[in-house]
Amino acid sequence: MQRKNRPAVDPAIAPQQGVTRDGQPLSYNRAPAADLAPWVARLYVTKVQAPADYTLACGLLNDTAFIRVQLAGKWRADTATGRVFSENEAMFFGPQSRRMPIAVTGSFISVGLALRPGACTALGGPRMGEFLDRVVPTGAVATPSERIVEMLDPAGSPEDWLLALEGMIREQVRQVDGRLPDPVTVMFEEITFRDPGMSVTTAAAECGVDRRKLERVISRDFGMPPKQVLRRARALDMASHLRGVADRNEGDEIALRYYDESHLIHEFTDLLGMSPRQFVKTPQPLLTLTLESRQARRLEALHRLQPGAPRPWE
Repeated sequence: MQRKNRPAVDPAIAPQQGVTRDGQPLSYNRAPAADLAPWVARLYVTKVQAPADYTLACGLLNDTAFIRVQLAGKWRADTATGRVFSENEAMFFGPQSRRMPIAVTGSFISVGLALRPGACTALGGPRMGEFLDRVVPTGAVATPSERIVEMLDPAGSPEDWLLALEGMIREQVRQVDGRLPDPVTVMFEEITFRDPGMSVTTAAAECGVDRRKLERVISRDFGMPPKQVLRRARALDMASHLRGVADRNEGDEIALRYYDESHLIHEFTDLLGMSPRQFVKTPQPLLTLTLESRQARRLEALHRLQPGAPRPWE
């Protein structure tokens, strides 16, 4: 499936980390240090300039939990438990089952890391099902927000900030003696990247467990049943393709995961809140940033992209 139009771009913002060939915003994002790879999926820094009175309304749809430190900008999220406001604060974002409306006013800086599915279970953190579609200050689940903000020197570089976050997670890993995520969760995460059109029964067989155990483990570590996780992964890959932050050679394969166009429109609209055509025409800068980071992680996990190598959309 080829994109019929260039994805819309918000002209009011200026991403400081550059843009894709299609003009979509980029963040500075990278894989974690090798010793943290079992627990950390990705780290990022996003710095965007915008008029002080300009409010960017967008959304997020993430397949894993995040710790996000909002160093600049006034943030608002419409969560499962109501509207949440944030400014100069570290927040814990549970994974999202559907697009979560997000808005930020003024120029903004966001620093954070994505936790791999199963990491919170291994590290003795929150249960994903209890934080699905929720946003809370980090002190509600682990390290107090003010302590994390203090770790990040305002004069430091983006890489300095990410190293500080890695140090925080490294200490948590040490406290649990390096307990690893469940191997079933690790294998299922790989399936969501490689073949999210797979049936749950086939996925259970690939993971070496019966369907009931797969349902139990994935609901615990992803916060949703495996069928919903696979459905979301399909939508995320399609959204990445439509926004121009995916390997263009995968377009037909991504489209074939849907039975037909009506199936695509129904699932995409249910999860993203708009049709694929509307999605292409509507600027989605925050969502595009998270999609780009996930696609880089996905291609690296599938050994189709070396960490630090140029990405197909750059």
